[in-house]
Amino acid sequence: MKPLPFALDERLASAGDTLPLAGHLDETGYELGDHEFALPEGIDYDLVLTNAGEGILATGLVRAHVVGTCDRCLEPAEFDVAAEVDGYYLFEEPEHLAEDEDEADYELVSADRTIDLAGALLSALVMETPFVVLCREDCAGLCPVCGANLNEGDCGHAAELEAERERERLEASPFSALAGLDLTGGEGEDSPKE
Repeated sequence: MKPLPFALDERLASAGDTLPLAGHLDETGYELGDHEFALPEGIDYDLVLTNAGEGILATGLVRAHVVGTCDRCLEPAEFDVAAEVDGYYLFEEPEHLAEDEDEADYELVSADRTIDLAGALLSALVMETPFVVLCREDCAGLCPVCGANLNEGDCGHAAELEAERERERLEASPFSALAGLDLTGGEGEDSPKE
């Protein structure tokens, strides 16, 4: 994500001062693990910057329409994200961190008195991106035999695979040895008479 610098000025000079900040970024996309996501409409944000004494707190919302790839059928998958932004920018490096904090919980205000809001916006977007991306909730996926998109119709391999699984299940059963057992006791029509 491109940097989104904001220069701190007298509007946030004292503890308790707040400043609303809204805008649009023409960001084209982002990555999360092996997934690539497109942002055809960019990102909209609506934030409030607050001087919290030791730093600047950025809170608010980020919204985006996201296009990715379905994890089951590999077709395009679209969803909307509305995520809460929570960024903290300290004026000075803390001497020691509390037990429940780490350096990922904050950034530092730069020497030229600017903060980069891009990281907080991207973090919020990533946190609300689904771990499993689906084109629809009941996506049937791809046929493991021929690769056909099962959302478009049944290729017939599903029934074959199910029949094969059932046959394997029956053969693996401890009772499968009884399948060929003659339970008539040799008194059927074909048995020799005395």
